[in-house]
Amino acid sequence: MLHLGNARAALFSALYAKKEQGIFLLRIEDTDVSRSDEKYIDILQNDLIWLGLHWQEGPGKDGGNGPYWQSHRQKIYDSYYQQLETQNRAYPCFCTEQELAIHRKLQQSRGQPPRYSGLCRKLTKEQIAARLVAGEKPALRFLVPEHAVIEFMDLVKGSQHFKSDYIGDFIIRRADGTSSFMFCNAIDDSLMGVTHVIRGEDHLTNTPRQLMILQALGLRTAQYGHLSLITGDDGAPLSKRHGSFSLHDLREQGYLPIAVANYLARLSHAYDEQKLMDFSELAQRFQLEKISRASARFDKNQLLHWQKEVVMAMDAASCWQWIGEDIKNTIPYASQGLFIELAKNNFLFPEEIKQFATILFGEKLHHTEDNIAILKSTSKDLLTKVLEGIEQYDTDFPSLLNFLKSEVGLTGKQLYMPIRIALTGEQHGPELAKIAVLLGKERLKERFHSALLLLGK
Repeated sequence: MLHLGNARAALFSALYAKKEQGIFLLRIEDTDVSRSDEKYIDILQNDLIWLGLHWQEGPGKDGGNGPYWQSHRQKIYDSYYQQLETQNRAYPCFCTEQELAIHRKLQQSRGQPPRYSGLCRKLTKEQIAARLVAGEKPALRFLVPEHAVIEFMDLVKGSQHFKSDYIGDFIIRRADGTSSFMFCNAIDDSLMGVTHVIRGEDHLTNTPRQLMILQALGLRTAQYGHLSLITGDDGAPLSKRHGSFSLHDLREQGYLPIAVANYLARLSHAYDEQKLMDFSELAQRFQLEKISRASARFDKNQLLHWQKEVVMAMDAASCWQWIGEDIKNTIPYASQGLFIELAKNNFLFPEEIKQFATILFGEKLHHTEDNIAILKSTSKDLLTKVLEGIEQYDTDFPSLLNFLKSEVGLTGKQLYMPIRIALTGEQHGPELAKIAVLLGKERLKERFHSALLLLGK
């Protein structure tokens, strides 16, 4: 599933492309067969569209640089592998995973950075041929030049310097013949004319490797910007143990796309205005130089704030579509306008609104033991007087309350809490005066009669 870190990188890319009148490109990087599944590719595309990120080039929108599935581009990669081998910039590596793991442990015990020793770099053509005849299947490693410094200006983190001696020769083609991310990502960015790459800082160490590949092949390079990771409250990188943070999960929970976009757009990026903005406004005010180098901490309260902003800004028609037809069909037509007003002012998610509709228009309330205890502890005459007041004042709740204050001498929580429990089965909720109007006189009477029966009165 597309997690929030990937979603933010995609959003920043789409915002920057929109602002610069460029192209937001979607490419399906599926060369690792063990980690690729068609259903997740479909979910990824649906989630991007839901968030409002419509690619101008990619699956379904051929800009002349396809195919956009890397699994369909193997012949392209193979031609560049051949070019590197011809230039003696790549060589076959027959080392097994077990051998490599042992060597890494040895390096770590010596306090050395783990990198490939270059063992297979020394193989002769005859040795290579003999091992291939024996049926061994090698990976292909890029030959990193010694004592070199790879430099580039990161769009977010500034000037970057990497020593090639700390990198070591790295795999660009797996032993099964498929391409590594490192290789095909760089090749495709160049061939597809990508000018700016915005991605997480976990890819920062990939960049010098990709720059060396492109330089060796004489291919154009892009500008790179690496975003700080999103962390949880504990400062650790956001993960499943912090909760559900895939875009799909947020969508299923009822978050609205523009709320998520407004929140993500402000994770490590500063806007001068803290108002709710649509995609075009977010793009117009987006600036690469305002992306912070510091880690961005996930704050659920801020996400809920933007959810509230969007819900409050929705018109009635949009709200109905959001909460679903099954809720709409339970509410009397004459009550729909007031119901939507109450729902928007008090709830953030369709499930909460559905529960509220069930409370108001369902056949029977469920009273907890705590609520029954509160009802029993109140004045014996309160519920009886409420019924008298309804006959006199109908759904005019302010007048009903004034009547009750004078008749039973209760005010504040002692008055409001039992009434709310009798009407809704809840101790907290929307404004009682509007709930009374939604329920209507007859249902009001039914609720208080039921409460009296519950107490044996």
